Parts: sequence; structure tokens; C-alpha cells
Amino acid sequence: MQRLWFISNIRSGSATQAGCEAIEAVCAEKGLALAGRTRFPDDPLPDPAELAAARVETLMLFAGDGTINAALCHYADWDGAILVLPGGTMNLLAKTLHGDSAPADIVHAAHLRQHRVALPFAEAGRLRAFVGLIVGPAAHWVRAREAAREGRFARLLRAAMQAWRRTFGDHVRITGVPGLGRRYQAILATPGADGLAVAGIDARDWRAIVELGWDWLKGDWMAARAVTATRATGFTLAGRKPVLALFDGEPERLPPGTRICGGMTRPFFLATQEPTP
Repeated sequence: MQRLWFISNIRSGSATQAGCEAIEAVCAEKGLALAGRTRFPDDPLPDPAELAAARVETLMLFAGDGTINAALCHYADWDGAILVLPGGTMNLLAKTLHGDSAPADIVHAAHLRQHRVALPFAEAGRLRAFVGLIVGPAAHWVRAREAAREGRFARLLRAAMQAWRRTFGDHVRITGVPGLGRRYQAILATPGADGLAVAGIDARDWRAIVELGWDWLKGDWMAARAVTATRATGFTLAGRKPVLALFDGEPERLPPGTRICGGMTRPFFLATQEPTP
């Protein structure tokens, strides 16, 4: 971890220009060379050939889960190391690798330890989710989320109304998972070392909605009556229409018949603690 390329997105939840400068200051203090900087999405991600020409050993990502997902998919076959720093709202992947440590502390600890780990993912063709995959009508709430982040309240209202109609007027079905043969508002797939944790959500009456919300607040939403959970190696989207899916929060349209399965990366993530399950 001597030559790094710094990729940041200051439009993410907690990434700021001041945060970028603090990270670069730690790199300078530790004698780490920054071979290049990319301000995503204004700048395109550098190609692996460009990283090789610059003799880059480590990619340093300071952004939210969506931007990090884009980078991880882009560099799936790159042979260097990747250091994920918390720069978004949830920062779920960074917490898996580093707990609640601050970006500057993570850089310091990673420089000392340089411990690489592999992580599981959910995969649909070229698309991967390292934190979680949501498939189905409930995924339409992503547009309301983006409008809220941008402070566009009129757009937020329209997006929320459309998402509500989709969530309670449409459904998604999957095949290949015993016990999940119904129509659902959402299918959640969480990658793990032994495959996928798959949950079908069907909360179409007010009692089920309130129960699901209450269990979510308690931190045990998987126990709600509206949730059917199991484990599987993979599943296939049924039906005849494309389905909206969120890969680590980023929307993609999946055609009917798409196969979703689990996998493991090679050990290219730098971790400052053992990954949480």
C-alpha cells in the first residue's frame, strides 16, 4: 500500500471536500504516494490499464455504497487491493470491513496491517450487490429517496405517490426457492459466505404494514408476519415484464428470467477488522 489512486464522490452522504483533504493529509504523513485522483461522477473511473501504467497498488474509495458498488464492478478483474472508506449515508460495506472507524483512522490502520479479505456478493450477470439486493415494486422508492437527498420536495411527493401505487398494485415472483412461491412486494437478497439470505415481503394490509414497521424499529423486521425468510444458492425472476432492482441502492432493470446467485470475490478488500457476518 504505497501507491494509491483516490476515488471520491463528494455528492455522497458524508463525503466532503474537507474529508478528502484530511485523507490526503494522512497519506502524506504516512509517505503514501497518490498516483491519481478521480472525482466521481464528474470524472470517469480510470481503466485498469491506466492504473497499471501508474503502478497503482491500491484503490482508495471515499463515497457511498452506490458509488463504491460501481467501482467494485468496474474493477472486478483488477489485481490490486481496494480500501473502502465511509463516505455515504449508511456506509454498510465500510462498517463490515472497519467497524465505525473514521476515514483517517482507517487509512492509518490499513497502512499498518494491510490485511486482505474476500467478501460475498449477489450477482445478476455483470451486476453485483455486496451489501444487499432488493427486487420488485418496493424498489421504486429509490426515486423518492433521491428526490429527498436533492431537496426537491415536489418531485419527492410525486415519486412517493408513484412508489406507493407500485408497491401495493404490483408484485414480483421468483422460482427456485422452496417456500417463496407467492407474489411479493419485494425480494431481499443478502449475500453471505454460504449463499444468499432471501426474504419475501408481502405487507398488503394496514396491520401487516404497521407490524413490519414496528419490528423494523426494534431491529428484528425479519420476524414480522409479512416476511418469509430462507436461504438459497440462487433464484430466477418469473413473470413476463422487466423488474426494477436495487444493487446496493443503485437501480437497474432486470429482464424476466434473470438468474440471481451468490458468489465470493477474490481477497482484494483491505480490512482493519475481521468482516462482520
